Amino acid sequence: MTSASANSPPRRSARYKNVRAPKRLLRPSVEASLTARQLEILDTLDASVLRSDFADLTMAEIARRMSCSLRTLYDIAPSKDALVLAVADRQLRRVGREAMEALETDLPPLDRLRAYLRATNRVLQPKTVLFSESFRKFEGATELAEAHTRYIVEITRSLLDEAEQEGEIAAVDTSAIAFVLGRLGREFSRSETEGVGQKSPRESADLVAEIILSGLLATRT
Repeated sequence: MTSASANSPPRRSARYKNVRAPKRLLRPSVEASLTARQLEILDTLDASVLRSDFADLTMAEIARRMSCSLRTLYDIAPSKDALVLAVADRQLRRVGREAMEALETDLPPLDRLRAYLRATNRVLQPKTVLFSESFRKFEGATELAEAHTRYIVEITRSLLDEAEQEGEIAAVDTSAIAFVLGRLGREFSRSETEGVGQKSPRESADLVAEIILSGLLATRT
């Protein structure tokens, strides 16, 4: 007699949950102390102010554009650099949370990885703080982007390891492939890649990822 569990889909590995997320720029205690208005500023500052060339904006000018007091901004962050980085960090984490939802399914590892990478590439939207040349000039911007990119690479590697373990793909150097797949979004966000392809940065990153993932399936024996 066959048990009901025999026909159930295999329980998926959750090794990706062991990957440590980047350290928050705003400590949880600080974020918990912020008012509803301050949280709203953090979540809307990108669309309201930082879509233009904001490198020369002062905190006073940001406060004026956001219709808030200087004190309100300084209670969030001690400087403009810290404020902009906090906005970028929250944006990256918001996209990251949505991407992680793609992993909470019983789909095969490569399908989950495909959905995860597509979700992380949503950050590649023109005229966001992360996409601007101004952001790259801020002290700490490169380190922030690199920390989140390393996290994507590690999540990608864990899913490739799972795919290999389940026989979905042939034995490969998962670390090397994860390094390439996990960094596609960041590479296509660079100004040097503007006009390289016929598609938008997000579409280009999705396309290259799909080619690589399809190649992994094709090499399975």
